[in-house]
Amino acid sequence: MPHAIWSGAISFGLVTIPIRVTAATEDHSIRFHQYHLEDQGRIRTRKYCEIEEREVRAEEIGKGYEISKDTLIAVTDEDLAGLPLTTAKAIEIAAFVPYSDIDPIRIGEGYYLEPDGQVATKPYTLLRKALERNSKAAIARFAWRGRERLGLLRIKDNAIVLHSMRWPDEIRSPESLAPAPVELSEDEIAKALALMDALATDDIPEDVATDRYTEAISDLITAKEKGKPAPHAAEEEAPAGAVVDLMAALQESVQKAKASRGESDEHATVHELPKKKAAAKKPAAKKTAAKKTTKKAPAKKPRRSA
Repeated sequence: MPHAIWSGAISFGLVTIPIRVTAATEDHSIRFHQYHLEDQGRIRTRKYCEIEEREVRAEEIGKGYEISKDTLIAVTDEDLAGLPLTTAKAIEIAAFVPYSDIDPIRIGEGYYLEPDGQVATKPYTLLRKALERNSKAAIARFAWRGRERLGLLRIKDNAIVLHSMRWPDEIRSPESLAPAPVELSEDEIAKALALMDALATDDIPEDVATDRYTEAISDLITAKEKGKPAPHAAEEEAPAGAVVDLMAALQESVQKAKASRGESDEHATVHELPKKKAAAKKPAAKKTAAKKTTKKAPAKKPRRSA
């Protein structure tokens, strides 16, 4: 496991749990350097002072907030460390909510929390088991890297995971992206559901979870290092164009999904959903001499489109 990147405590009511924080993920991406095409010299970023017109060292650089073109408010590390935040060294649990109710778009990077010392083992295990029993996640506040953040604590195997979360005002509304309402038949929906069933698995397939891009980049670098031609993918036929027959495309997709699993095509046919039976008509009532006065039902208001 990597070294701890932060240490503090979980504040759970009057219970304090000393913890260490380690990264839960790691990046295996292949990184490139920039270089000068003419002589292959490395291109580097240098810190440059506009007034003195010279490169400056790291110890000469400070932080500041520009409130106008000519006014800069200097903010030091001591200023930030002295902010009146109780979460500077603690992850304060404020509430427990159903994990299924949390919008995944708000969940950020994950970090493992481990008990710091023998005294923290029992309260750590208590909190972990309590989260397991009620299927809820803890919402917390914590200060890290110069600002207070919103966090989420959940369980992964036998460890507690801390996720940073977006504040509500940081989530953009998708309302303007919604397409115009369209009519869909029950048969089209049934075929789409059949395609989903044909592609359903208990876990992410191994071939899907393989980082093919990184593997392809590695093969490219190896080929160039050995002076061999760069590998290229086989040319695929361009798509015919926009899908005109949606039903036929769905049906063909179901058949291909079934065939990829070695299942017979005869089971790939999707049958129409049974149509709702029309209500039996009641026999007409006998006419009477006196006419009944019928009241008109109030007109229904049109539904607002999503």
